[in-house]
Amino acid sequence: MAEDTKQPGSEEPKQPDKTESDQSATPPPSAVPSAGTLSGADAEKSALVEQAKSRVAAVKETLTPTPEAPGAPKPPVKKKEEGPKPVDASDHLLVKSLRAKFGDAIGEAVEFLNQLSVTVARSRIVEVCEFLKRDEKTPFNYLSDLTCVHFPNRKDAPFEIIYNLYSISANERVRLKVLTDETTEVESVTSVWPAANWLEREVFDLFGIRFSNHPDLRRLLLPPDWEGHPLRKDVALEFVENEWTKRHLPEMTDVQMEQLEQRRAYGLEILSVPQEKMMRDIFRSGKEVMSKDK
Repeated sequence: MAEDTKQPGSEEPKQPDKTESDQSATPPPSAVPSAGTLSGADAEKSALVEQAKSRVAAVKETLTPTPEAPGAPKPPVKKKEEGPKPVDASDHLLVKSLRAKFGDAIGEAVEFLNQLSVTVARSRIVEVCEFLKRDEKTPFNYLSDLTCVHFPNRKDAPFEIIYNLYSISANERVRLKVLTDETTEVESVTSVWPAANWLEREVFDLFGIRFSNHPDLRRLLLPPDWEGHPLRKDVALEFVENEWTKRHLPEMTDVQMEQLEQRRAYGLEILSVPQEKMMRDIFRSGKEVMSKDK
């Protein structure tokens, strides 16, 4: 009988029962992939990403110009469309008619958006207006507007008097321009169009241009003793204290000034109207406009 060679304590490991291992949810250590090893799905996804990166790099190489391969030309940049610009109107029939009649008194003539503008010498403005009013083909019998524009950087003639004329029968318009300064008077056209009366007064009031032969040249919107002309470009936009306000507006206390600022903030301050005079009368009488916090 053979002698048993097994040593004590060296028993063979017990093999797990098949039914027991099948019931266990934890895989054996040999089934777990080592660190850094991707599963089949992850490896396939990584390969697709690398392929996409390669395709993008290839497209970039074809688009990037090099001395060997200039690449595809860039699309042309679309230029911004330019707006309309004034064009010379020397060939206009009305301009030719004016120059034939008044010669050098008719200056620059331009047309912009189908609007004709003609510069007229200051000394001939009344004659030109009378001629246009009595023109047989296009009688400009309606003065639709008379205003002024201030160009402070133009030293020789910083003001332009604008005459907008309209022919009712011919449905035509023309704009006349007269260049002037504040020291030289411009002859009034009230003898041609009586409607120019108040329009020239407004220009005198707000710009300071004087019109000779005007029937009643005085301020129209501001008080007679007001100093300055508020529509000039060199006049400050904010409120300023001047001699007129010192003469006509009373001195206010700190409380009254605060109340005035509150009314202006809420749009309640109305100037040059009866309400302003009433407010001044209340201040002068010592009455309280707004109750003070006790």
